[in-house]
Amino acid sequence: MEIFVKTFDNLTKEELYEILQLRAEVFVIEQDCIYQDIDGKDQKALHVFGIKNNQITAYTRIFKPGDYFDKASIGRVLVKSTQRKYGFGELIMKASITAIHEKFREETIHISAQSYLKKFYNSLGFNQEGEEYLEDGIPHIAMIKK
Repeated sequence: MEIFVKTFDNLTKEELYEILQLRAEVFVIEQDCIYQDIDGKDQKALHVFGIKNNQITAYTRIFKPGDYFDKASIGRVLVKSTQRKYGFGELIMKASITAIHEKFREETIHISAQSYLKKFYNSLGFNQEGEEYLEDGIPHIAMIKK
């Protein structure tokens, strides 16, 4: 899988379409969660995505401090369902962490993680802060990597 990091303005129309399609596939259809994915924040984000066989397979969007949370952040973390057995979640997260270090010069990262993925994010150095909460009807936890 080849990793790319692009601003919103540098995404091609085809890349943006594929990213939005994949986000809807995972977060709306697969997780049966009706929520407003197009939230006006994509224009501020850096988009980190992995391509395998000419298809976007893994994706995150990252923010500098203040653009989403008070700390740098990673969100919309996903891997296409047919590709989850290959470790692409870890690859895309490591690429996102590296991009935050290189592009924003930040060490501390805040994520709002689905609770069932706590061990996955722990393995990447994130630790839970605070209590579990519901976000769009799905249990989440705040996690910080310092």
